[in-house]
Amino acid sequence: MRSIDLESLDIFRTVVSEGGIVRAAGKLNRVQSNVTTRIKQLEERLGLALFRRQGRSLVLSPEGHLLLSYAERLFRLADEAESELRTGKPMGMFRIGSLESTAGSRLAPVLSRFHRLYPGVVVELVTGTTGALLQRVGNFEIEAAFVSEPFTAVGLQAMPVFDEELVLITARDVASISRAASLQGLTLIAFANGCSYRKRLEEWLGASGVMPARTLEFGSYQAMIACVAAGTGFAVVPRSLLAALKATSDVRQHELPARVRRNRTHLVWNGSPSTALARLTTLLSA
Repeated sequence: MRSIDLESLDIFRTVVSEGGIVRAAGKLNRVQSNVTTRIKQLEERLGLALFRRQGRSLVLSPEGHLLLSYAERLFRLADEAESELRTGKPMGMFRIGSLESTAGSRLAPVLSRFHRLYPGVVVELVTGTTGALLQRVGNFEIEAAFVSEPFTAVGLQAMPVFDEELVLITARDVASISRAASLQGLTLIAFANGCSYRKRLEEWLGASGVMPARTLEFGSYQAMIACVAAGTGFAVVPRSLLAALKATSDVRQHELPARVRRNRTHLVWNGSPSTALARLTTLLSA
């Protein structure tokens, strides 16, 4: 069986990035008919439609999205192989994901040291919930991600990297809270579903039959903490993040049971680690 060549994948990738055949042909210095033929040949070889026509535009099919993720990975590995053979050091783009809390409280010194050691690597950091990050790692959209317990990562590699202590936060004028029942009827402030901290909190509340009056979803911890401080509701955050954001005096902290309070952040990745990822895991282990 004939394998897919990198040139065909490069043409396919350029059609995607340029948004169509015409612009891709100009970018590649090829005639349009040649680009169209190469895409058709690639589809015939795979027996799949990689694009669907939507009006006057081409959009990727689900199979096209999958091929694109593999193509990006192959080109990254090709670039990495060449650069390491030439220099012996990792180089190029290194896409990783992180929980916003981890990015805000833990990663600055790690990535700063990584950059000093490997200046040829360009780190691209994206944030999201544990669920969203695991999906992106599984699809090879990012190479690795820092995610939090609880999570299921079938087929992925993982290593524990940070221990976190979760705290319940409320406005400063709220009395001490030691039981989930004390939160009955109050508003939960959290990230969207897929957030592991939210899942842990909801499991604790559910075990006591507690239902928040409503749930407000936010996209940043700064907004969540400000909303809690204003008296809107309650949230769970890592204690290290409150310190990093200098927000410990803005809210009241309440200790959670040990089974909820103790948490661990893991680095997860898919398949064999690249040189850049291997260097990062070594740095984290040290």
